[in-house]
Amino acid sequence: MKTRIVGTQGLEVSELGLGCMGLTFGYGPATDENEAVKLIQNAYDLGVTFFDTAEAYSQGGNEILLGKAVKSFRDKVIIATKFGFQDGDASKGVDSRPERIRTVVENSLKYLQTDVIDLLYQHRVDPNVPMEDVAGTVKDLIAEGKVKYFGMSEAGAESIRKAHAVLPVTALQSEYSMFFPDVEKEILPLLEELEIGFVPFSPLGKGFLTGAINENTRFAKDDFRNTIPRFSEENRKANQTLVDLLKRIAIENEATPAQIALSWLLAQKPFIAPIPGTTKLHRLQENVGSTAVELTSDDLAKIRESLTQIEIVGERYPQHLQQRVGK
Repeated sequence: MKTRIVGTQGLEVSELGLGCMGLTFGYGPATDENEAVKLIQNAYDLGVTFFDTAEAYSQGGNEILLGKAVKSFRDKVIIATKFGFQDGDASKGVDSRPERIRTVVENSLKYLQTDVIDLLYQHRVDPNVPMEDVAGTVKDLIAEGKVKYFGMSEAGAESIRKAHAVLPVTALQSEYSMFFPDVEKEILPLLEELEIGFVPFSPLGKGFLTGAINENTRFAKDDFRNTIPRFSEENRKANQTLVDLLKRIAIENEATPAQIALSWLLAQKPFIAPIPGTTKLHRLQENVGSTAVELTSDDLAKIRESLTQIEIVGERYPQHLQQRVGK
């Protein structure tokens, strides 16, 4: 697999990473630990060297899993993790006080069985803590050798500029796909201007762009898609037009809808490194296969034109979660 340079500080990652959240958190019951470890190791065997986790994914449980899985090849991969929630629990609200950041980092180092975190993100902006204090704390942790690079997640333009003025932001992680294109308006141009890398999470629209979800799909009771307006039964039905477009282009390119969605994302900017997550080996193999799909300029123009004709229905998050985005 090819690599991409993210930011201007020298961070090099596989062009496709692996988001590990869903292995323990967010999408129903946790994956069996042995199966999850095997999946992560298979990803590495397929060329993935960029792995994403966070304290808030199972209060460190996800980090422990990732640490076990990559232990034998730790020095050959990039691990990204995140701080920013009270007690590592996203339901309790944000907390980016300097002392909390330090506690999280010490825990993460232990859970991940490593002596350095490659990329440390602020999971959500904390309006109660000056950005200068947040970036300043991470700057100190970098000086102490505990962290290599600083990132932000779901941050707005003003916060990104403030942080970047204190400590270069290497990467922003936010949601981006054909299904959730909001960052194209303001954030992508800003990242290009400041030379900050972009790590899209949910690049397959939380599974919608695979074509495996329709209005009849029933999610597990603890699957957070049940709370997302865009995933209501009515909206899933209305949004099938986008999946139909992907299916048509997939047939033309002898690929799958998911591969087209990922290939399209990779083609948007050279500093984009998506991190699709999955719990299934065949989906992992399919996702990695997207890096071999070459969309022509004609394909990309046709897709862009079609996207302007498609209205995506439903809000991205319920109101209480949307309030944390873009601060």
